[in-house]
Amino acid sequence: MSYPKVSIVIPSYKPQHFEMCLRSAIGQSYLNIEILVSDNCPTEEIRDICARYAHNGVIYQRSSVYREQNVNAALAGAKGEFIKPLFDDDLLHPFCIERMVAAMQPRPDVQMVFSASQVINSDNERIETRRPYEASGTLSGLDVHRRVTLGMENFIGEFTTVMFRRQTMWDVGLHQLYKMGDHDFLTGLADLIAYLNLTRDGSMFYIDEELTYFRKDPRLQSNSNPTSNPFFGNCFSDYIDLLRVSLDAQIISSDEYRSMHPQVDAVFLRLNNLFPQVGEARERYLARMAKLDQ
Repeated sequence: MSYPKVSIVIPSYKPQHFEMCLRSAIGQSYLNIEILVSDNCPTEEIRDICARYAHNGVIYQRSSVYREQNVNAALAGAKGEFIKPLFDDDLLHPFCIERMVAAMQPRPDVQMVFSASQVINSDNERIETRRPYEASGTLSGLDVHRRVTLGMENFIGEFTTVMFRRQTMWDVGLHQLYKMGDHDFLTGLADLIAYLNLTRDGSMFYIDEELTYFRKDPRLQSNSNPTSNPFFGNCFSDYIDLLRVSLDAQIISSDEYRSMHPQVDAVFLRLNNLFPQVGEARERYLARMAKLDQ
């Protein structure tokens, strides 16, 4: 068995849990890794932490771009055959990279791997286990696309829980990674759309083992918290737009598109007063349905 290089890329902004995050990358049992930190923290805290671990091969770059663009900056610098994203307050199990490489390397059709994961809070307490399947196995990219579209759910998780092939990312195109059809999902379901684009001509593999830890806490500044993410409503409206672009791509049928009308209305009634973009997405959904009925 060969040991291809894996790039652990860490787009970073929040210093509070960063050192613990970085140590989880350094402490991997798999040795052929590079660790790339793209730092846009307004203070020097992350830079100073990285300096303390320079002897561990941490590659540091100061970034002048923010949020999603910093994620792209981190991905663009990767040199490994596989890319493992890791956000600045999340954690990896010590065997995470080893297990993921073992799952992908003998399966050239597998473009991405993900695992069971655990949600933790700011105090490192376990608050939710996420285990979408009861056994490890291969999933068709098309089947996953249909499930997330018609189920209106991201059962895979955030970028921290996946690893993918660098060449596939460049084949898709870094700036096309979050786009589908006529819609740009960059500020909403960017992670989910990236997964679908990466596996559209292949498959993904699920590892039924808890290998990543996603930190979620209302006390933290995070994209998962509506108070700190100005685009939080897009995480809901994008599911409605995903229906429309999936219909245009013939991933779902006209009958399936129509059958989602009650769910779209339910999302609208529950959230439109909070997030007006949900109403705008519903209007696009209804306009596309009107064309079907002509």
